[in-house]
Amino acid sequence: MGFLFDGLDAEGYDRKYSDRELVRRILRYFRPQAPRIITAALMISATALIEALIPIFISRSIDEIQTATSLDRVGILAGALALIACLSWVFNLIRQTMSVRAIGEVVLAMRRDAADAVLARDLSFYDEFPSGKIVSRVNSDTAAFAQVMTLTMDLLSRLLLVVVLIGYLASVSWSLTLILLGLAPLIISAALAFRAIARRVITASRRVNAEVSNHIQETVSGIGVAKTFRQEQAVYADFLDVNQKSRRINLRTRYTFSSIFPLLNLLAAVGTALLVYLGGQAVYAGELTTGSWFLFIQGLQSFWFPLTSIASFWSQFQLGLAAGERVFALIDAEPRVVQVDRLDPGRLRGEIRFSEVDFAYKPGEPVLRQFNLHIKPGERVALVGHTGSGKSSIAKLIARFYEFQGGQIQIDGYDIRRLDLNAYRSQLGMVTQIPFLFDGTVRENIRYGRPDADDEAVMAAAQRVGNGDWLSSLPAGLDTPVGERGSGLSMGQRQLVALARVLLQDPAILILDEATASIDPLTEALIQEGLDEAMRGRTAIIIAHRLSTVREVDRIIVLRHGTILEQGTHDQLLAAGGHYAELYNTYFRHQSLEYIEAAGRRDAA
Repeated sequence: MGFLFDGLDAEGYDRKYSDRELVRRILRYFRPQAPRIITAALMISATALIEALIPIFISRSIDEIQTATSLDRVGILAGALALIACLSWVFNLIRQTMSVRAIGEVVLAMRRDAADAVLARDLSFYDEFPSGKIVSRVNSDTAAFAQVMTLTMDLLSRLLLVVVLIGYLASVSWSLTLILLGLAPLIISAALAFRAIARRVITASRRVNAEVSNHIQETVSGIGVAKTFRQEQAVYADFLDVNQKSRRINLRTRYTFSSIFPLLNLLAAVGTALLVYLGGQAVYAGELTTGSWFLFIQGLQSFWFPLTSIASFWSQFQLGLAAGERVFALIDAEPRVVQVDRLDPGRLRGEIRFSEVDFAYKPGEPVLRQFNLHIKPGERVALVGHTGSGKSSIAKLIARFYEFQGGQIQIDGYDIRRLDLNAYRSQLGMVTQIPFLFDGTVRENIRYGRPDADDEAVMAAAQRVGNGDWLSSLPAGLDTPVGERGSGLSMGQRQLVALARVLLQDPAILILDEATASIDPLTEALIQEGLDEAMRGRTAIIIAHRLSTVREVDRIIVLRHGTILEQGTHDQLLAAGGHYAELYNTYFRHQSLEYIEAAGRRDAA
């Protein structure tokens, strides 16, 4: 059966919990719901007693009817039976209401903890694990957990029903009841035998469903690229493969769980046949009346159903344990970015110092080795170099998105690992090559970093970018919807919104990660004006592919394979004729005004 689970390995942060540990963890979530649980338990007890007393009442009624002299007694008995049924309905309604509310609150708390864990994970976590599978744990697994917890609430009712029925059946015939109790372990043992395979197939089912969710999310997110390269059929073929795998695993899961009930019913039928035969012999021998034998068989049918429900519950409970295990593994995932203190540095000056820093995204693949860099407060520094030189990694380490493995990073003399991240990042602004906008209006996205900012402050920040000329291109001004991920705006407009968002935040340190690499020259001019405004009086780290941004900085840092080759101003580095001059001639020279004018003269000639 192992081939069915190929490609469904556990995630790196998954862990195994014992059933006892999982149950103890689950009970902690139920503890605040104790009043509702107690009320539900009382209603379960009352319902179970009434359901168990109904066959006893019927048996007594039969005896009463045999000796009754009028139909009035029959009417009274029928009315009493109807009243008992109504009481059972009322108790069951209260039980269901309390159970649903308690389980709803538990799932709410579990999802809150899972979402909190998701937000607390650093970016390396999302580099390693697909977001679709993470979403599946927060959404689908908690929903599956809720369904099984509903089954759990029925367990007490079934147990009480069995206890009362055992007493009733024993009052009819001790010998037959002892035989019945001897058969019960066979049914329970058969159900418990499903535990190991049930946990395995359910875990595989949850994993493959997460894989399907992740594939669909990735497909929808990249549908534009797929259509551009005419890869719709390839994407569809990949989906069919994943879907077929999901079908195989889920069929195996259905077969596993659907097979237990026929097996348990078969065992119950064999036990019933045996008791019918032995009871018939007792009647023939005069040890049992025909009526008592008939009522025993009726009670027996009422006994088998709760017994099989209790037995099969342990197999079904594996669904909840498997779902809970996946959610708890997400919650318990060890963070890689660890703060050793929560210092509030106050308003930062913006001094940054890397001292002998070692950093790697993956073990054995170093990005920075013994890296040293000092950036003065208010200094504008450009990082240039080929892809993989470490430019973006330096920016991500400054933002504390990743954990470095050696050395020290200091901000204004404080070890970055001792800072309160909320206080620190509130003074850190970032503008990336492809800015992310949330579904909403332009105004709401500009206000994202400062939710308490009023409309005047938002408008002032927007007008500081290109003197606000870009606002006239928005159909509804600041109230223009941006669409999902900013799809309603052009790339240049998204970048302008992102820049206004940073200006409103008023950070002490500004990181520009290729902020003008994906826009047209006209929009670049607007953004450049905004960048000049944003960098004024702040420490700025710029990762740029545009000459207009690089030439105006105070210092250019030239990187290759995680080390600094050279540094200086634009003119100094060109004069040195080193690696920067090579980069300039390869990437930047064609952007210069001199090159463009020379090209124009050549074309005219």
